[in-house]
Order: sequence, then C-alpha cells, then structure tokens
Amino acid sequence: MTNSPLVKRLLWSGLLAGVGALASIAVPQVSGLIWKRVFGEAPPE
Repeated sequence: MTNSPLVKRLLWSGLLAGVGALASIAVPQVSGLIWKRVFGEAPPE
C-alpha cells in the first residue's frame, strides 16, 4: 500500500495538515507563556 506514490502523497498531505493544525493552536499559547514570564503581564490583544 505505501509503495504507491499517490498513497504516499495523500499521507504526506494529511501529516502536514495535522501538524499545521497543532502548530496553529500551540504557537499562541507558548508565545503567551513566554510573554508572561518575560514581562510579568498578559500579552497585548
């Protein structure tokens, strides 16, 4: 099954989409934590 170039391309696309979704959720939270630790206040809106 994984010898098919089409299946590999679909799996790669799914992996990219999943990682991108997780990154879009995680980046603002991690950035907010860093901001709070550096400046001691909530980040600007």
